[in-house]
Amino acid sequence: VVASVVFPLGRNEPLKKDKPKWKSDYPMTEGQLRSKRDEFWDTAPAFDGRKEIWDALKAAAVAIECNDHELAQAIVDGASITLPHGSLMECYDELGNRYQLPAYCLAPPVNLITERSESDMSDHTELQEKKEKEEFQLKVRLSTGKDLRLSASMADSICQLKKQLQVQEDIDTTNQRWFFSGKLLTDKTRLQDTKIQKDFVIQVIVKQPVITS
Repeated sequence: VVASVVFPLGRNEPLKKDKPKWKSDYPMTEGQLRSKRDEFWDTAPAFDGRKEIWDALKAAAVAIECNDHELAQAIVDGASITLPHGSLMECYDELGNRYQLPAYCLAPPVNLITERSESDMSDHTELQEKKEKEEFQLKVRLSTGKDLRLSASMADSICQLKKQLQVQEDIDTTNQRWFFSGKLLTDKTRLQDTKIQKDFVIQVIVKQPVITS
């Protein structure tokens, strides 16, 4: 259920051209920023609000990123989205539902890692690839109470690990929901995006298949 939030009548400012300035907890690459945004857009509409408004907000956020301010304003107006402060970080639809976009969906962090020289980049890439390919035993705890380990690398996606668990425990991938630190992990998420350490435990909620007589 989406709680309606009453905002001051007539309070609707034009979309400001200023982008939010924010700093990531760690130096972030463009790929990590994309993954973080994808994760938000994949999960946010599932909780509150109307899908068509979320779609409009995503399109407006992309327009802002491309510095197409007029298009972003047209999208907002076309969807009857109200901006009390002229920012997509807090907005409302015509029913009074509140929508909030995180700063990372509207602008890159000030500590974004930009392209380095080719030699530095190749060294960094080789080191990163080596680190990503190192296999380790990932601890997994099923909601059935069973603990087990999967052979994994930091480059593995949750989708790949779900398939491995299906082979090992005969649990269909559609009946698995993976969580880490209380957060649902999407299929596209890679282990390195979760900041998981090798001795941490991932929780897997197993949905029991319905048995028809």
